[in-house]
Amino acid sequence: MSSSTLRDEPGTSKESFEDFYTEVKEIEKRDSVLTPTQQIDRLLRPGSTYFNLNPFEVLQIEPDVEVADIKKRYRTLSILVHPDKNHDNQERAQMAFDIVARSWKILENDLTRKKCLEVYEEAKGRTDHMIAEKRKKLKKEGRSFELIPEDDPAKYKHAIYVMVMKLFADMERRRQKLDQRDQEERKRKRETEIEEEERVKADREWQQNFEESRQSRVNSWHDFQSGASKSKKTKKQKHMTGMMVPPKFKPETR
Repeated sequence: MSSSTLRDEPGTSKESFEDFYTEVKEIEKRDSVLTPTQQIDRLLRPGSTYFNLNPFEVLQIEPDVEVADIKKRYRTLSILVHPDKNHDNQERAQMAFDIVARSWKILENDLTRKKCLEVYEEAKGRTDHMIAEKRKKLKKEGRSFELIPEDDPAKYKHAIYVMVMKLFADMERRRQKLDQRDQEERKRKRETEIEEEERVKADREWQQNFEESRQSRVNSWHDFQSGASKSKKTKKQKHMTGMMVPPKFKPETR
């Protein structure tokens, strides 16, 4: 489509087309700097564990972009690092792809995206407070005319960026701590359950053994009683026999 055609359409102009074309070329230039291999290296670089906590950082987009634009960026980046597109580096590509997919999953959800945006708001608030404290200190020292590093827009933006990374890292540490506490609690609960199961099992086995040995004990008692009766009867018979037999006569000796 030519620029003349655009001029003929309602609501279009040569200037708007040139602005659009310039923006597209800038995006292409930016993205061309990072090849698939470079994107994979970026996502797996030293310290990436903390960098990748920020989904906006992973997808290389500003936090105020629309969800539709986030989705476009996700598709572009996911294609770049997809394992099928990086046959010579599939294992690392898969790791990078998973990181990109996780970031999109966070940002496509309204609730989790809102939480991420709140991190940026808090980072800006903390940075502004830090700047106010610096100015207050300079004023107290009579140097209110001096500039601070954050007066430079680029350094101010970087200060917010650093604070954002810190807050995401703090959130992750808290999450890990809660997970560890939860795991320990589940472990203690399971150990208690196992102890209770073993106690119940031991009680059941004892009761079973007791029931199984009861008849044996009864039989033994009956045998004992029977033996005792026979013994008494035998003794009685012997006693009676002894009484019925007269004593032997012994001749008198002189």
